Amino acid sequence: MTALKFLITILLGYLLGSIPIGVIASRLAGKGDIRQWGSGKTGATNVLRTVGKKAAVLVLLLDMGKGALAVFLAGHIMQSDYLVLGENTVWPLVFASQGAAAIAAIAGHNWSVFLGFKGGRGVSTFMGALAALCPVAAVVSGEVFIIGAGLTRYASFASIAGIITSAAILVPLTFCSGFPVEYFFYTLISGVVIIYMHRDNIQRLRTGTERKLGEKAEIADLQERNR
Repeated sequence: MTALKFLITILLGYLLGSIPIGVIASRLAGKGDIRQWGSGKTGATNVLRTVGKKAAVLVLLLDMGKGALAVFLAGHIMQSDYLVLGENTVWPLVFASQGAAAIAAIAGHNWSVFLGFKGGRGVSTFMGALAALCPVAAVVSGEVFIIGAGLTRYASFASIAGIITSAAILVPLTFCSGFPVEYFFYTLISGVVIIYMHRDNIQRLRTGTERKLGEKAEIADLQERNR
C-alpha cells in the first residue's frame, strides 16, 4: 500500500505539471498555439514575448502553483508512511515523496502528456516546488534571478544562475542544519534537467544571438530555428 501511495504522488505530480498553462493562455489571448511562436516553449518567458506581461505573470504564477501543489499533495498523502530500516530505525517517506512529486511535476511541464510530450523548460515549476520545500532557498534564488535578469536582460542566464544558487544554498542547510537530504537531491536532479533544457540558450549566449527580455517573438523565429 505504501509503494502504491508513493507512485500515486509521482503520477499526480506529473499530471499537474503537464497542464499546459502557457498554451491555454496564448489561445485565450488569440495568439493560437504558443509553440508556434518564438522559442516554441510553453513557459512564461515565451508568453511574455508573444502575448504580453499580464499573461506572462499569470502563467508564471500558475506554473509555480503546479510545483507547489505537487509537493503539498505528496506531503498530505505520505505524511504518516515510513520504511523500517532496522530494529530502532525508520525512514519517513514524506520527504522523498515530496521531492519525487516535484521532479515529476517538472517532467510533466517539460514533456506534457497533453502536448505530445513537449512543453517548457521547467524553471517556474521548479521554483514553485522549491518555495514549498524550502522558502528561504526559493527567496534567495528568486533574488538571484531578478538581479541577473535586470543586469543582463537574459532570462536564460538568470534562470540558470538561480537554479545553481538553489542547489548551493541546500548544501549547508542539508549537511550543517539537518535539512532533509531529499530536498538537496531534488535541487540537484532538477537543476541538471533544467540546465539541459537550456542547452540551446547556452549555445546562443555563447554566440551572442540569445534574445533579451523585452524583445518580441515572431512566428518566423521557430520556423527559422527548425530549418
